[in-house]
Amino acid sequence: MLNITRQQLPTSDELPDSDDTPVDNEDQNFLPNFLLFLLENLWSDRDDWYFAVDMGVYHTTGLNPRIPVVPDGFLSLGVERRKGGKSRGSYITWEEQDIVPILVLEVVSQTYGKEYDQKLEIYRRLGVTYYVIYNPHFYQRDKHLPLEVYKLIEGNYQLQSGEEPFWLPEIGLGIGSCVLPIDRFQRELLSWFDQGGDRYLSIEERLNLESQRAEMEKQRANATQEQIDLLLARMRSLGLDSDELI
Repeated sequence: MLNITRQQLPTSDELPDSDDTPVDNEDQNFLPNFLLFLLENLWSDRDDWYFAVDMGVYHTTGLNPRIPVVPDGFLSLGVERRKGGKSRGSYITWEEQDIVPILVLEVVSQTYGKEYDQKLEIYRRLGVTYYVIYNPHFYQRDKHLPLEVYKLIEGNYQLQSGEEPFWLPEIGLGIGSCVLPIDRFQRELLSWFDQGGDRYLSIEERLNLESQRAEMEKQRANATQEQIDLLLARMRSLGLDSDELI
């Protein structure tokens, strides 16, 4: 913790939004944004959470409060969904009632970004409960698993074991990898799951299911009408008046 008073800390207007470091592949934006869009749907009636993608987190647990850590994605609970009714340019812990992210996501890319050592230590000091490292392409290079979830227990991170999805009780969600059936590129990504291990569907998937159900109902109604028409035709061929049978 820095030996500095709150009055000496810079404000959001004085701090840059990020470190301006570009991502080196589209997964680093696509994956966390997919998680964000799912939450927008799942928690549409909640205003006590915030999920950001590639945004600077300013904190007082490092050497300089003006130097942020910039996760690929992070989730905070117990904060305003839109701070003061506006969007955030950055996440400044001392302006968020000292609430730090409860979950941080890092997506490992071709250029190793010290996810397993330096960043892990930063998030440990910051007090992030869950540190998620997703490394589907380079895990063998780095001698790790494709998806690792670390939980902060008594001040240190412990790698969580078990099958995916990993349940996160403090958040009320599970996280795991999947391939969306509707994705023509068949990309593997991360998704949220319920406690039973069932994946929450995206808006597109839900709309697709509703469309399929509507089409099935239409086909069922058409089939029923065809059966009625065939029956009436059969009755007429037998010289029966269908109106007399009603």
